[in-house]
Amino acid sequence: MAERKSAVKRAPARPELDALLEKAKKVTLTEDELREQLVSFVYGNAPKGSRITKESARKAAGRVRVLASA
Repeated sequence: MAERKSAVKRAPARPELDALLEKAKKVTLTEDELREQLVSFVYGNAPKGSRITKESARKAAGRVRVLASA
């Protein structure tokens, strides 16, 4: 049987991306920023044609508590 080439290759070096990832690891989000990310996630993942608005997502997110990890 013929020798097969590996389909998995190492990713090319991306120093700019690596630097951005290291910078992002040091960012601490506020409670308001986390809530706004949740609103954006809920609104962005709402089914097409649903009656979910950005404002209704914001109201729902106001009822969800975000807790710090232990």
